Amino acid sequence: MRVLVIDPDTARAAHVAEGLEGVQPLEVRRSAAFDEAEVLAFAPDVVVIAAESPDRDTLDSLKDYGHGRPVVMFVDRSEPGLAEQAVRAGVAAYVVDGLAPGRVRSILDVAMSRFALTQQLRGDLAKAKADLESRKTVERAKGLLMKERGLDEDGAYRLLRKLAMDRGKPIGSVAADLLAFAGVLKGDAS
Repeated sequence: MRVLVIDPDTARAAHVAEGLEGVQPLEVRRSAAFDEAEVLAFAPDVVVIAAESPDRDTLDSLKDYGHGRPVVMFVDRSEPGLAEQAVRAGVAAYVVDGLAPGRVRSILDVAMSRFALTQQLRGDLAKAKADLESRKTVERAKGLLMKERGLDEDGAYRLLRKLAMDRGKPIGSVAADLLAFAGVLKGDAS
């Protein structure tokens, strides 16, 4: 396991490493501040941020960083609304006043599992959105074929499907090409 601990306090960062004793293989690296380039270069399995209180600069950096690695944040104290901001910035676990070496490993395990599930859900959502967009495109292309060629809905779909098979492309791609070409013929393209 590769862990990047971000904490200006060496003693507090040592609690994280102590909590991971027995994990093999283990590589722990400490940094005083969040640096996206360092995260990318080290490629940790998890990023642990420990601080007295989360600062807005760190939360903004996490938002900009995206969601490439699970992030666990241990803070000594928190203000109302900061936990929500942290989660929106991509923090998988936000623990207030709970940095005890005996809890570290289980918290990291849960955060990594939650992160993996969240990534899977994001992928599923992106696929569902792409599928919906493809269906809309196919429906518009069917409508165009029905209007221009006088086909019924089944006939328009069969024609689209045949064009897709003949070209070895997905039906949504063929439908998009057809709509783009129709736009060019109508003078819609610049």
